[in-house]
Amino acid sequence: MTYALELKDLRKNFGKTEIIRGAQLAVNAGERIAIIGPNGAGKSTLFNLISGRLTPTSGDVLLNGQRINGKKPYEINRLGLSRSFQITNIFPKLSVFENLRCGVLWSLGYKYTFLRFLSRLDDANERTEALIRQVGLERKRDVLAVNLTYAEQRALEIGVTIAGGADVILLDEPTAGMSKTETAHFIALIKHVTVGKTLLTVEHDMGVVFGLADKIAVVVYGEVIAFDTPAAVRANARVQEAYLGSAVADAQGGH
Repeated sequence: MTYALELKDLRKNFGKTEIIRGAQLAVNAGERIAIIGPNGAGKSTLFNLISGRLTPTSGDVLLNGQRINGKKPYEINRLGLSRSFQITNIFPKLSVFENLRCGVLWSLGYKYTFLRFLSRLDDANERTEALIRQVGLERKRDVLAVNLTYAEQRALEIGVTIAGGADVILLDEPTAGMSKTETAHFIALIKHVTVGKTLLTVEHDMGVVFGLADKIAVVVYGEVIAFDTPAAVRANARVQEAYLGSAVADAQGGH
């Protein structure tokens, strides 16, 4: 069986310290996966290995059955995987429209060309306008990114992340720093823009995890100790002992 994303005995050492210890994960196309675990568990390292910012010490990362470890991040992106970061990563001096159009151009085959006026690229401009509507920033179309609110900047980054048409989306703590109202809106936005796509998100807010994920992968000391539905993970004694404890019960309304 070919998975949208698969990790096979993935390991990463920094010197003599093993951070990722034989991680195994198999994600079906269209699934929404939350990756959770205590601080220092290796979640960000795992994302960096998947997206090409780090090279595994051993093991494999497969994207739609193709081995991608060792490839550069831009090469992996062109194969259909895109990610956002904990720290908002946009062009602050460009408008919302211009930020999104930057993300669209390569996917439409324009690459590095200086022979066309951007205003005449009807397909790119139409797709950009559709993206603006998709992330709910129509009223901020011509506003510089630096002048957006924090939540709006995060929404813009989601738009840039999906602009290239990637089928597998990685979001690193997308709701960090948001109020409860902003978080609820953002969960709905993520669900909307990732329909039909495969989603992996690192998240600490258990309310977000249970509101968004089809499955949860629990990472502890560089290993995936559980990978199952939210209900099954909530009931997993090993997970309770290693990490979740009462946090899960509280997120589900327990006491």
